[in-house]
Amino acid sequence: MLEVISALKNYAIEASDGKIGTVEDFLFDDKTWKIRWLVIDTGTWLIKRRVLLHPSSIVGSDYERESLKVNLTKAQVRESPDIGHDEPVSRQMENQLYNYYGWDPLWSGGYPWGGGLIGAHAGAIASPLSPPPYFSGSLRREGANEGNALHEGGDPHLRSIAEVTGYHINATDGDIGHVENFIVDSATLDIRYLIIDTKNWWTGKHILMSPDAVDGINWSDHHVQLNVTQDQVKASPPWDPRDLMNQAAMKKLHAHYGWIAQGV
Repeated sequence: MLEVISALKNYAIEASDGKIGTVEDFLFDDKTWKIRWLVIDTGTWLIKRRVLLHPSSIVGSDYERESLKVNLTKAQVRESPDIGHDEPVSRQMENQLYNYYGWDPLWSGGYPWGGGLIGAHAGAIASPLSPPPYFSGSLRREGANEGNALHEGGDPHLRSIAEVTGYHINATDGDIGHVENFIVDSATLDIRYLIIDTKNWWTGKHILMSPDAVDGINWSDHHVQLNVTQDQVKASPPWDPRDLMNQAAMKKLHAHYGWIAQGV
């Protein structure tokens, strides 16, 4: 099932013996377009610590309480390898976490209760009577400096959702807007689409863009480079949030751009 990733921001993370913190951000691989880590804000419990949790540690979800359950104890998290808040996230650090917790770095999705990361509820596409959840906010934090923390000596392919939200989108012949949000496959945590706000170029329009269209992400200039033209975007089928549940509409969108149709 496709989910809007900002729906998970501030979800509580519940260990077997109490709350660890809340979801602050997600780190994804810009080559595979898969979410690799959840970044957890532990509040005053673990001061000046970045806590990273692998998606495979999640064993349950509660949509009503906006919480995710993990198969860990608070002591396990407290004694985990210390990844400082301002340190780059390197491959070595990731490997330390994999080894400490026994997580599989080749995990490719699948949750024991089925239905994906948060079942069939949170982040689901809005009904006709409710506003699309991703048009009214994002994961971006004011003054976020996550880019430096991730990339100065860190894994160059590990990206922060919070940081990339707001990046300018460049077609081959000019700007078309900025990144508004992301849509993920809740079962595999593959990023399936970027939601692009084109209001400064094409008034009132939001479009979906597949990672297949991304040629690269420029960290220093804060932009995403696409391999499509402005005319292709304007000639694309009109998009409605509810189309994510309409296979015919999504196949038409993929056919227009020549994208590989995954799960549609």
